[in-house]
Amino acid sequence: MVAVYAGLGAFALVAAWLVTGYQGLVAARNRAEGTWNGIEAQLQRRHALLPELADAVAALAPGETEVLGRLERARLAAQSAGSAFERADAERRVAAALGALGALVQTHPALGAGGTFVELQTRLARIDDDLQASRRLYNADVRLYLTRRRRFPPVVLVGMERFPERPYFELDQTRERILAVA
Repeated sequence: MVAVYAGLGAFALVAAWLVTGYQGLVAARNRAEGTWNGIEAQLQRRHALLPELADAVAALAPGETEVLGRLERARLAAQSAGSAFERADAERRVAAALGALGALVQTHPALGAGGTFVELQTRLARIDDDLQASRRLYNADVRLYLTRRRRFPPVVLVGMERFPERPYFELDQTRERILAVA
C-alpha cells in the first residue's frame, strides 16, 4: 500500500514538473511574441516617416533618384517580409539605405541647413531610440524563451506543440548611419 502511495506521489511530482515546464515555455513564447509587437509598432512608425524624408531630400537634392529609389525598395521589402528572420534582414537594408541618404548631407549642404530634413532626421532618431529599446526587450525575451525551450522537460514537449525557434532581432542603429546635423 505504501508503495502505491509512493508511486502516485512520484507520478504527481513528475506531472507537476512537466506542467510547470510547459507553462513556463508557453509564457516565455507569449512574452517574446508580445515584445515583437512592440518592435513592429516602432518599425511602422519609422516606415511612415521614410516617404516624408525622401520627399524632403528630393526637394533639396533632385538628382539623387538612385539613393531615393534604393530607400523605397528597401522600405517596401521590409514591409512585405514574412518571418522575423526576413524582417531583420530587410530592416538592415533599410538602415543601409538611410546611411546612404544621410551621406547626402555632405554633398548637398542645403539638406543640413535646417528645415524639414533636419526635423525629420530628429524624429527618425527618436523613433530609432524607441526601436532599440524595444529590440533589447525582445532579445531578452527571446533569450529566455530559447533557454526554456532547450531545458528539460520542455525540450521533450517542444514536439508536442509548435514552439518554433525565434531569431534575435539585430539592427544597425540608424542614428549612427545618418550623419548628425549640428
